[in-house]
Amino acid sequence: MNDQAVRSALQRHWDASDASDFEREHDIYRDDAVLDYPQSGERIRGRRNIQESRTAQPNKKRFSIQRMIGGGDLWITEYILTYDDRPSYVVSIMEFRDGLVAHETQYFAERFDPSPSRAHLVERIDGTSLR
Repeated sequence: MNDQAVRSALQRHWDASDASDFEREHDIYRDDAVLDYPQSGERIRGRRNIQESRTAQPNKKRFSIQRMIGGGDLWITEYILTYDDRPSYVVSIMEFRDGLVAHETQYFAERFDPSPSRAHLVERIDGTSLR
């Protein structure tokens, strides 16, 4: 699978995630895929278990992709995952084998206010001034 095909598969995956299309969302995973959440210490084995864990999630979810980078068998997606109108900043690291995700690790971070001590050194990502 070439990089453009992987990028297209990832885009379909994230579009399906945003649409809560749980069947199509999980087409990208191998049957024996592993999903790790290091911050909670959880590991989920198997595509069906990964899918069931997400289907059981009661929150309304929205996905806003910020960046997808990678090549070959390693791809990283940065996105904002909004649960019930509360954003989390997420990095998903996907390792592919034979064109499907064999292992994914997701890291979550909450938004925090900028530190006044460095306000004179930074600019906002959205281009507006902090001062």
